[in-house]
Amino acid sequence: MTKLYELSNLGQSIWFDFIRRSFTREGKLLALIEQGVRGVTSNPSIFEKAIAGSDDYDADIRRLAGEGKSVGEIYESIVLTDIQGAADPLRPLYDKTDARDGFVSLEVSPTLAHDTKGTIADAKRLFAAVNRPNLMIKIPATSAGIPAIEAVIAAGINVNVTLIFSLTQYEATAKAYISGLEKLLASGGSLARTASVASFFVSRVDTAVDDALEKLGRIDLQGHAAVDNARRAYARFQEIFSGERWEKLARTGARVQRPLWASTGTKNPAYPDTIYVDQLMGPDTVNTVPPATLQAFLEHGRVASTIGLDLEGARARTAALLRAGVDLDAITEKLLVDGVDAFAKAFDGLMGSIAKKKSVRYG
Repeated sequence: MTKLYELSNLGQSIWFDFIRRSFTREGKLLALIEQGVRGVTSNPSIFEKAIAGSDDYDADIRRLAGEGKSVGEIYESIVLTDIQGAADPLRPLYDKTDARDGFVSLEVSPTLAHDTKGTIADAKRLFAAVNRPNLMIKIPATSAGIPAIEAVIAAGINVNVTLIFSLTQYEATAKAYISGLEKLLASGGSLARTASVASFFVSRVDTAVDDALEKLGRIDLQGHAAVDNARRAYARFQEIFSGERWEKLARTGARVQRPLWASTGTKNPAYPDTIYVDQLMGPDTVNTVPPATLQAFLEHGRVASTIGLDLEGARARTAALLRAGVDLDAITEKLLVDGVDAFAKAFDGLMGSIAKKKSVRYG
């Protein structure tokens, strides 16, 4: 039994934060599924690296350009093909787990991060275009994204809420999911196969907080903020998905919106390379890991239930940050803004790369 299966028995699913044409077509995804990987996630940055950084797509770009397709049409054709290519080998796992795992995630256009109506329309369009039940549509937890999440869930579409950095964002996300399920139920829809995860970003919090602490000369508080933040969110998850309101939905087949730990590659070389896996294991969670982190975990990660450890310490250290002059709320708000901007920049770069490759043959 691999460590990934051990984690699954513990209640946590490992999803792979990577996608590329050769990865799916050469059987590499199937090999990871056999090892215990239970899903795939993508984002604009991943697609930019895949398309701009390889020749996997050049033939398709030339063919589509020759058919008179625009840059946007070429992009969408490529991405939809890749997502379908990942969804299909994951489909048996989706069926076997009764729609708990086996998902692949695709993000709405990052240009819509502040456009509620546009996000809803794009989510519905993409879900229909991919035409796979094991697709999750990624929607950012911006102020415009929260009502979109509720509407898309109410339409019976799976949602991966992305770019969550704060407990305030997380609570709004969880409540939007529950409200969406209530609307879906009221309209006569089935809740049993409408799934969602809340992607709580981890390592970027440590990077930003550690930098602030360095400037304040408080290195004694470094290296804890990200895990503490996630553990506090998990405790809130347990509170929100309990009680009469939730139990009413659960009796009709509703599933909890699992917390998903994202951005789990270690950015600080002084920290263990599996810290954001080892310290965040627990029931009803997902961890989406990049290739290097997955390899490191398979080599020397340790499986144990850790998500609920030292919650009081997490709360105390968070309070100590504020006393030291570190405003965690301001930091996480900036991380959200920066995250939206980074995905938009990656998307622009991707479109520019496609345009450049297109012009080589059809200038």
